Amino acid sequence: MTASAQALDLLASAARAADAKGGDDLVALDVSVPLPFADVFLLVTGNSERNVIAIADEIEEVLGHAGTPTRRREGHHTGRWILLDFGDLVVHVFHQEERLYYGLERLWADCPALPVAPLLTSKS
Repeated sequence: MTASAQALDLLASAARAADAKGGDDLVALDVSVPLPFADVFLLVTGNSERNVIAIADEIEEVLGHAGTPTRRREGHHTGRWILLDFGDLVVHVFHQEERLYYGLERLWADCPALPVAPLLTSKS
């Protein structure tokens, strides 16, 4: 099984939104094989608590306007690690220190990475 077309569309919109607010080190992982509840994880780093919150807010706004509401949001009040659940897509917006500490890339190393850079230049 691989990530659904819907998940990839959500990923593209979320990646562009994160990039627009200064999100760094965007990494997308296809978690469709080991997880029954999501197809893609998007990991993003912000450089401050305010930046982390701004990135998460922008992603929620963009996907919400496109008709995909946030199902669950965790960590917004601290701005250190915000988890946004959109169903097929789960976004993790980290402060730099939390990104290094929790190392989700290491935990999910068996999952294939999805290219993010091409998504940032496309307008679809």
